[in-house]
Amino acid sequence: MRIAPEGWPFIIGFWALEAVLYAFAPWWAAALWLPVCLWVIAFFRDPVREGPRGDNLVIAPADGLVVSVVMVDEPDYLKARVQRVSIFMNVFNVHVNRYPMSGTLEYRHYNKGSFGHAGTEKASLENEQSSVGMLTARGKVLVRQIAGLVARRIVTDHQPGTAVLQAERMGLIRFGSRVDVFLPDTARVLVHTGDKTVAGQTVVAQWE
Repeated sequence: MRIAPEGWPFIIGFWALEAVLYAFAPWWAAALWLPVCLWVIAFFRDPVREGPRGDNLVIAPADGLVVSVVMVDEPDYLKARVQRVSIFMNVFNVHVNRYPMSGTLEYRHYNKGSFGHAGTEKASLENEQSSVGMLTARGKVLVRQIAGLVARRIVTDHQPGTAVLQAERMGLIRFGSRVDVFLPDTARVLVHTGDKTVAGQTVVAQWE
């Protein structure tokens, strides 16, 4: 199983503590800690993803649950009223994020904010977040990584000027968070609130 490199310090630390508990603590202490050690490996898994591809498709940037599909004003990069698809990741989802389309990064902005529940509407404005704007064959698309209650670090891999590929790794968020995709109204959104998505596989929108 492929592991995101950001996970190894946590995995090594958790299993080192398991070894100490096994050697020096009562048996039940090591038994209680073992599921946590297995969970941290699962959290940082980075599976290879294959699925539909094309410049007319918008692929899910995250595993998780669609918590809203709404029209919003996006003043920073698209500078228009656009569609926003919000995907919430719980602590059991894969947390490696992927680019929804191929294109060139034109914009990147980090906003230090709070750590409220990522599934709420106000999280889009108040929570810590990292936004990436990309110019695609179909126009501009914005992807925003939003930290949640227990997330304390957003990793965004690339800088403006980088050419990226659809479903390529975009970054990662620890430990429970949300990813928003902002799309022009010329794209037809295919998912609805309550749908589950798989990063790099689920088609969330398409251009005709």
